[in-house]
Amino acid sequence: MSNQSLLTEAIQHNVRVALAEDIGAGDISAALIPANAAATARVITREPAVLCGQPWVDEVFRQLDTNVTLRWHYKDGAKVEPGTALLELQGNTRSLLTGERSALNFLQLLSGTATQCANYVAKVAHTNVKLLDTRKTIPGLRLAQKYATQHGGCVNHRLGLYDAYLIKENHIVACGSIEKAVQQARHNHPNKPVEVEVENFNELEQALSTACDRIMLDNFVLEELHKAVHHVDGRIALEASGGITDASLVAIAETGVDYISIGALTKDCKAIDLSMRIID
Repeated sequence: MSNQSLLTEAIQHNVRVALAEDIGAGDISAALIPANAAATARVITREPAVLCGQPWVDEVFRQLDTNVTLRWHYKDGAKVEPGTALLELQGNTRSLLTGERSALNFLQLLSGTATQCANYVAKVAHTNVKLLDTRKTIPGLRLAQKYATQHGGCVNHRLGLYDAYLIKENHIVACGSIEKAVQQARHNHPNKPVEVEVENFNELEQALSTACDRIMLDNFVLEELHKAVHHVDGRIALEASGGITDASLVAIAETGVDYISIGALTKDCKAIDLSMRIID
């Protein structure tokens, strides 16, 4: 993810929406506390995790109360064990409690995404394959989860429908052929990456004859993947995709494909169990 301004805008928007959703007309529970009360709070993790989501937490309190100070003990991408204190916050007690849930929601989701990615990466560390995320993300949190997959050691595929081509079955049918689809893509946006999804060896041969940059082997079984890698012999990057799980991941990586795209990295992740407690 190279566009920092795009990410910054996404963080600000994500937090603005989350706070509006949670606070509504006002935090009536926090209003029980004297307006000038101050406190120190600590966030801990209750399970092992790869920490991720600091910019969203920082933005929560920037939008709520710039006088709240945050002291992080670890950076995004750090591996932490159960019971580890991740950060301490100091400031107005009402602000701390009002921002608590939105901050933790971002932190636990993105840490969960990064942790899931790190677990997958560890399984194929003995190979040269790169693991790719997909567009199967939580609506409205695309860039947030793409940020998290990077911190878990995976690689971003395209961010959306605008930054790279992925020519799939329906595009091919609508355009008339793989060749015509690739030609039109090169004509429309000469500098955009072009990837073609193929479902069999006939389509693989067609794709190899075009000016595409990468070929996705969709739902190829292991024997077919081995055969495709041998046949292509490094002429173009190959990506395996389609229903890949942690059970099938290693065998697919060992076929020699360059990339594996996995929807589960973002759509099946489990949020990390975090807790914030006032300590002073």
